[in-house]
Amino acid sequence: MGSKNGKPMLREEDITQLAKTSGLDRKQALPKKDVSKMEKHVFRVYDTNLDGFIDFVEFMVVYYVMADGSPEEVLLKIFRIFDMNSDGVISKKELTRLVKDMYGMIKSESPEMESKEIVAKSAFAEMDKDTDGKITTEEFISAC
Repeated sequence: MGSKNGKPMLREEDITQLAKTSGLDRKQALPKKDVSKMEKHVFRVYDTNLDGFIDFVEFMVVYYVMADGSPEEVLLKIFRIFDMNSDGVISKKELTRLVKDMYGMIKSESPEMESKEIVAKSAFAEMDKDTDGKITTEEFISAC
């Protein structure tokens, strides 16, 4: 575990090391899934100040929201997975990238699934209600 200003912090490499030493590897936790591309997206949910570390407060806020938060609070945290550059909106490029990365986790289960591009395009069109090329948090919550 890393340290910043004397406070313990989790870095991306710490998460990987914790997974290795937990007694369960990725294959046991999520059999037949390629989760490597999703790790950075999930890390971003916790690292709210984007400093490359997860401090205790950041961890506990996400833990609390996911465990006891309202549906809207949970969706706001999930929104951060999609908002890769943290500009407050989801672009078509961001959604397409995430759909592509998620396919690594689900492709083996459903080989007949529609193409990544079709899924991303239709999901984006459904959520982008004002057709401005961006999905806001309000549009995301409304669509979910």
